Amino acid sequence: MLQGALHLHSTYSDGEFSLAELRDMFRAAGCRFACVTDHADAFIGDEAKREAYVRECNALSSDGFRFVPGLEYTCADGMHVLGYGTTQPIDSSDLQEVVRRIDERGGIAVVAHPKQTSFSAIESLEFPPAGIEVWNSKYDGRYAPRRETFELVRRVRSRSPRTWAFYGQDLHWRRQYRGLFVFVDCVEADPPTIVAALRAGRFHAEKDRRTLPADGILDADALAAYARRNRRSQLVRKGARSVKRWLEGLGLAVPPAVKEQLRRIF
Repeated sequence: MLQGALHLHSTYSDGEFSLAELRDMFRAAGCRFACVTDHADAFIGDEAKREAYVRECNALSSDGFRFVPGLEYTCADGMHVLGYGTTQPIDSSDLQEVVRRIDERGGIAVVAHPKQTSFSAIESLEFPPAGIEVWNSKYDGRYAPRRETFELVRRVRSRSPRTWAFYGQDLHWRRQYRGLFVFVDCVEADPPTIVAALRAGRFHAEKDRRTLPADGILDADALAAYARRNRRSQLVRKGARSVKRWLEGLGLAVPPAVKEQLRRIF
């Protein structure tokens, strides 16, 4: 099994880490690969920048650690789709079209941090995505995922077993939590092999010594516990956002040191 991290952003889009820093940091954490998905919007009209991104990912890779470059595409209604293993531009914001084109290009289309208001759109897709992000440790928080997203995957998988539950860090900030890892069942740490294993569901995630399966099936007690922890975490985060808006209304900014500390906690 190869340890890795999914859904990372670099300074090529809105991340605070350079690719070299990401490599050094995740190698030190025991990872053999990292799937970087910088925002496709950052490369619009700049083909040279996109080529430099792919070139640097390859140049920083070695037998001991591999980058798998990809992109995160923005779709209508604020939805986002990760394209693991593909970096080609897509001139559409239609969810179904983006999912289809990623698949046609050999990538893995994963709906990122889906909003509950978008669940029906995801379920109605004629051509479902290869994955749905059930735990995004930036969007959902570090403590627990949403039970509703696991239930969404269960419903989609009932008619499309090729759709898997994915687990991503959505890493942007230096002080952000980064303890959610994925373990892929393959020997060779090269992008095509890693992508093939992810596509086939030959992976699981681990956090706090709990194994999180690719099929997203958790027992009822685990789901209930996650639901309780997620509710508590979201209440605290909501309170913090309210304080932030209150301060901004007074013309005050939250000190950068406080922001960094909150990112570390949540």
